[in-house]
This record gives sequence, C-alpha cells and structure tokens, in this order.
Amino acid sequence: MNRLELKEFLDEKVIKYNNPDFIESDPIQIPHLFSKKEDIEIAGFLAATIAWGNRKMIIRNSSKMVELLGNSPYDFVMNHTDDDLANFDGFVHRTFNADDFKFFIKSLKNIYQNHNGLEAILSTKNENNYKLAIHNFKKVFFEINHQQRTLKHVSDPLKGSASKRINMFLRWMVRNDKTGVDLGIWKTHNSAHLHCPLDVHSGNVARKLGILTRKQNDWNALNELDLTLRQFDKYDPVKYDFALFGLGVFEKF
Repeated sequence: MNRLELKEFLDEKVIKYNNPDFIESDPIQIPHLFSKKEDIEIAGFLAATIAWGNRKMIIRNSSKMVELLGNSPYDFVMNHTDDDLANFDGFVHRTFNADDFKFFIKSLKNIYQNHNGLEAILSTKNENNYKLAIHNFKKVFFEINHQQRTLKHVSDPLKGSASKRINMFLRWMVRNDKTGVDLGIWKTHNSAHLHCPLDVHSGNVARKLGILTRKQNDWNALNELDLTLRQFDKYDPVKYDFALFGLGVFEKF
C-alpha cells in the first residue's frame, strides 16, 4: 500500500470502530457512567491506571473501584476519612493494590485542592506534545508522602516510557469528534497534541503496516508513530488509535 491507500484504509477502520458500540467492550465505559466533570476525570483516570491485561477484568475492577468510592468519585476524593479508605483493603488488580489505591485518592485530593485539578496539571503549556506535561504531572502526583512501590503506576516519558495508559486517559478527556466515544471535556487542551496509546496490539499492527520500525514500545517508538499519524490528520492524529487497536484486537491483523 502507498501512503494514500494506507491513510484511506485506516480512515475506514476509524469509522468502523470509533462509534458508540465500541464503548460496551472498553474501559472507557467507566467515565461514561458520570455527567459531572470531576467525576468523569477521576473515574477515567482510575480506570486508565489499571488498564492492562484482560479487558473484562479491567472493566470489572474499575467498576469495583467506582463502587468503593460510593459511585461519587469527586465527593469521595475531597471528603473521605481514613475509615472510608479502610474499605479498600483486599482490593487488587494485578500489581495495583489497596495501598496504591488509597494513595491515589489522597494524591487526587491534593491535586484538586492545591493544583486546580487534573485538566490544569496535565496542560501542555507551550509544547505541542505531552512529554513534559506527563513528567511534571508525575512529580506533582508524588509530592505528598508515598510508598516507593506506588511510583511504578504512573509512567514517565523522560525515562523512556510510552506512557500508554496516561495517553489513553488524555485521549478520553481531550478528543471530541461528536461520535460519542471519547468524552472531550477538556476544552483547554488540543487534540492535535495527543499521542497514540501505544501497546502490544497497536504497536504490532503499526509495524505490519510499515508505519513503525522501532522494535520496543517506548517513547521513541511513539514519536516515530506520531510523525506519520500527524501527517494523516494533523488536527486529530490519535483517532487512528481506533484503527490500530481494532485491527489488532478485533481483526487479529
């Protein structure tokens, strides 16, 4: 396929997968449960944080997290007591456990109380990408007292991570293309700056299509992929995540 044919092929796949039917099998259904901005953000952030492994398990455990927050994430974050956090004991998703979950709630409270919330703290400022924004977000996220073990649950692009989960969360919050999948509630952000959430599926498909040559799924690979996707659509490059993911997961491309 030449570049034009490849773009047309991927555009077709975007249309196929970027529609409301996608929601029922994807963790994005968790933030869709809410209408209040802060509830959407917190539910989305927590669901994205544990979005690795079996998708049914991710959705089940994300739902459990929301239940533990009394189905009112922002109210819980801002007004919880130590007794409320004790109810998390026994929660686990792979390596993310109750202690990690408790810290995340405390850190989110700090972010909303002292840093104007998630939308402000993840702002790209003057950059045209999220590399520094994610790095700075991690610094602020762990500025309160924390266990060493919890650090691994927030990635850092400056250490080479492709930051798949936080890039997916950003896609959910920023993209607004009227199809009803991504929530698009962060009006101070720009879809043109988003990065494709690079995982095993999207990485393998991108390599098979010849738009990614780097072997590792790291930030350098993400940069390489971004360059091509931004040529295909400079205003909404990350829409192609639907095509790459759909081809990998649903079509076993």
